[in-house]
Amino acid sequence: MIVTVLLIIAIAVITSMATFGPNGRSPVWAAISTIWLVIPVMIFGLIFLIILAGLIYLLARTLDVIPPYSSQAQYYVDRASSEAKRFSDMAAKPVFFIGDIVARIQAFFGRN
Repeated sequence: MIVTVLLIIAIAVITSMATFGPNGRSPVWAAISTIWLVIPVMIFGLIFLIILAGLIYLLARTLDVIPPYSSQAQYYVDRASSEAKRFSDMAAKPVFFIGDIVARIQAFFGRN
């Protein structure tokens, strides 16, 4: 571990002497640093691109399977919706029935 730390310090000293010394070439070192910073970004970008391509392929494959199942799902959802509407109408029917009777009685006796 000590050897590694000393090696890193030595590389830092040599790099700084080469960069800021009398014949320093800082643009070259800046370009090298940029390259080393861009390489991991490119690797992660490539991994992301491969994952994205795989997801697109899987989506294209599943689109062949989805239409029959989606039509079945739509049928059951529509059926559940109509049943819910029927039950809510049945629950509200007595309230409207009483209001209808009261309105008829008032109309019969001429009251508004």
